[in-house]
Amino acid sequence: MGKVFLVGAGPGDPDLITVKALKCIKQADVILYDRLVNKDLLKEAKPGADLIFCGKLPNFHMMKQETINYMLIKFAKQGKVVTRLKGGDPFVYGRGAEEAEALAENGLEYEVVPGITAGIAAPAYADIPLTHRELGSSFAVITGHCKKGMPKDIKWDSLANAVDTLAIYMGIGNLPFICDQLISHGKSKHTPVGIIQQGTTEDQRTVVGTLETIVSVAEEAEIKNPAMIVVGEVVRFREKMLQLQSINNQQQIEAVLKEAY
Repeated sequence: MGKVFLVGAGPGDPDLITVKALKCIKQADVILYDRLVNKDLLKEAKPGADLIFCGKLPNFHMMKQETINYMLIKFAKQGKVVTRLKGGDPFVYGRGAEEAEALAENGLEYEVVPGITAGIAAPAYADIPLTHRELGSSFAVITGHCKKGMPKDIKWDSLANAVDTLAIYMGIGNLPFICDQLISHGKSKHTPVGIIQQGTTEDQRTVVGTLETIVSVAEEAEIKNPAMIVVGEVVRFREKMLQLQSINNQQQIEAVLKEAY
């Protein structure tokens, strides 16, 4: 029997891959990779390795999860080393647990290799800390899209009142619903919200608003998935950092002009 590695490739920047994950890519006979995996990482595969795309788009799955499970089992039974390469972390909205369960049920060896998840990395690249001693001491990661569509089964009342910062995955399509739920359950409509599109990549864009305004802000900026939504006072830190950077840049300009004249 072979072995399957369920590997997190990180949020987009190829430099954020872990050393162990890179080893799994290099030694694999077969790599099944998702849409959000940076394609530069596939260049590290050994010659002759089979590269199989099995990504998912919103409302369109190139390959059903049952098919992916079947392929993992098939290749492992053929004695191959298989790397299942996922964006972010395989156990954070990556369906890695379902794949691990399928492998275990078939008596196959597997190993989970964690990756840096977008819920932490994308805000960090946008100067938004999920925790801050003065702005927020707790955070929760939430899906903004459930199996049946809108995340109606989530306990929005608890999240609105008990958690300082919310990091919401896959929520752009349901952004109006999410904002309405948080406001209706007691979150101030003036609570800051940041959205980071294509986080940690060269195409990263960030927009900021409040629970009251972010829907129109996102629509005007034509924000699309993949994007992380961050709700909480920690979003204000980004504005502070931009102000400090602006001051420093102005001081540098003034210093150069003073020296020149």
